[in-house]
Parts: sequence; C-alpha cells; structure tokens
Amino acid sequence: MSGAGAGAATAWRETAGSLILDLRVQPGARTAGIVGLETRDDGRTRLKVKVTAAPEAGKANAAVALLLAKALGLAPRDVALLRGETTRDKTLSLVGDPADLARRLAALVGGGR
Repeated sequence: MSGAGAGAATAWRETAGSLILDLRVQPGARTAGIVGLETRDDGRTRLKVKVTAAPEAGKANAAVALLLAKALGLAPRDVALLRGETTRDKTLSLVGDPADLARRLAALVGGGR
C-alpha cells in the first residue's frame, strides 16, 4: 500500500462541487472499515474498504456508501456510485466541497495532501 503524502498518487480527484473516489471493496469481511490506499497491478491507486455485507442485491454497495458517509460526515444521499455496481473496483462521487473532502480523506488514510 502506498501513502498519501505530498506528491503521492491518491485515489481521488477534485471536480466542481464533488470529489471522485476510486475504491477497491472487500465485501463479506469480518469487520468493516477503511483499510488505506493501495496501488493495483494496473498502476491505479484506490482506497481499499471492507464491508461485512454480502455482494448481493446491492447490499455491499449500500454498506460502502454508508461507511464512507459516516467516516466523512456526509449525508448518505451525498455518496453516489458512478461505476462498478457489480465489481470490486468502484468509482463514487462525494458531493461537497472537494478541497475539504480531500483533506478529510487524507486524514483518514494517514497522510496529507
């Protein structure tokens, strides 16, 4: 896993009014939580998260949205799945001040940006 220090790759990018976040999700885990940043074999950095929900009927996707909303102090409606409904690699949109959301994410993964 890589860090989120200055100059390091991150799993998010700022847009007007939102932050786009790339994830790697582990459904069916014993415990839920944000694991940290990881660089995949394709070179892309993703935020790895674990949820206890099974990957069926959107349960894991809903659990991911709720986990991130709680961790970042967002309303669940402000977390939207853009890509990856049926895969472990997902892209989410987080509605809010992108610079503030980036700071919160950096704090969660233990680095500054």
